[in-house]
Amino acid sequence: MAESPTKGRDNLSSFACISANSRGRLYDEEESRTRSRFQRDRDRIIHAGAFRRLKHKTQVFVYHEGDYYRTRLTHSLEVAQIARSICRVLNLDDDLSEAISLAHDMGHPPFGHAGEDVLRSCMQEYDGFDHNAQTLRLVTKLEQRYAEFDGLNLTWEALEGIVKHNGPLIGGDNTKPIPKAIQEYCETQDLELETFASAEAQVAALADDIAYNNHDIDDGLRAELFSLVDLASVEFVDKAMREVKDRYPNIDRTRLIHEVIRRLISSMVDDAIGETRRQISIHGIETVDDVRSAGETVVSFSPEMQTQDKALKTFLRQNMYKHYKVNRATSKAKRVVSDLFELFIVEPEVMPTDWFDQCCGSKNPKTARVVCDYIAGMTDRFALNEHRRLFQIENVLT
Repeated sequence: MAESPTKGRDNLSSFACISANSRGRLYDEEESRTRSRFQRDRDRIIHAGAFRRLKHKTQVFVYHEGDYYRTRLTHSLEVAQIARSICRVLNLDDDLSEAISLAHDMGHPPFGHAGEDVLRSCMQEYDGFDHNAQTLRLVTKLEQRYAEFDGLNLTWEALEGIVKHNGPLIGGDNTKPIPKAIQEYCETQDLELETFASAEAQVAALADDIAYNNHDIDDGLRAELFSLVDLASVEFVDKAMREVKDRYPNIDRTRLIHEVIRRLISSMVDDAIGETRRQISIHGIETVDDVRSAGETVVSFSPEMQTQDKALKTFLRQNMYKHYKVNRATSKAKRVVSDLFELFIVEPEVMPTDWFDQCCGSKNPKTARVVCDYIAGMTDRFALNEHRRLFQIENVLT
């Protein structure tokens, strides 16, 4: 499809986000001569320090387990690739969906969900921790690269997608309080927390689901947390495995795993495209505002695929996420994050000077937020090294 540097892709669906019609940025800027607004968002995310640090932030395994396992960076790239593929078929703006996909995990602390659980617990008596809210803080405040503003000054649509790709934060079945960082930002620029996000953001959310399910199968098999025989208990996977074996009777294990995962991803993508088209028709979606006010996500799996997806998640939870080897690593990771927080909140002066200068005494809410930002920005490797420097007596002068 033809492209215009300032307008983005032509021939998009009537319910797609159009770059030229973006609600704009918080701070006005001269338009790029070579890139659409959403392309520029994507590029700014890629060049952000927080994005680069995803290279050493892990999903399930801590960084020293091996170079093969997925990191937050490789996961984000896989999500972006799947999102682009879906958007291209549905004639949505794939640059916007890619930007949201690449940014969606930037607010995660070290050590995957274990690190997030501990940081949320540590911040409970202050103003809490939420990785989506932390991503918003990063792209609107903590990334300090540009002369005229803090953050990346992304478009309204990109920020909306970062905050709401999993659904509205107000109304419906929502019972959780809105994270303070999101509340505060919406006082400056309303992200309409009561509505659903764009179709592009919804695609990014579903692509995230597709990517982590399938790469966790790959990583879990490689780590020998479960076997192919175990995995065959999931009907959806067993069907793909039998198809591969029937077509390639003498295929080796490595190629078998790859071929099975290829088929699983393709099946999920095809199902999502078909179901989304059905939902668009059912809801009479014609504009992007129709998507936001539909009352439910319009980008989704069919009921049949939702059942298969749930079965796969159950298998992974029982056989991977709760495996004793993962539990051991998780336990260590939790202690590292907890130790660092407890030390910094009482003795903020042991943090680097540029962080300490932002603090306001021990156990102060402002100090707690600074400590939280500092820890959340750490990679697994840096957190382990920082813990070693601060808690091993032989490192007293380092």
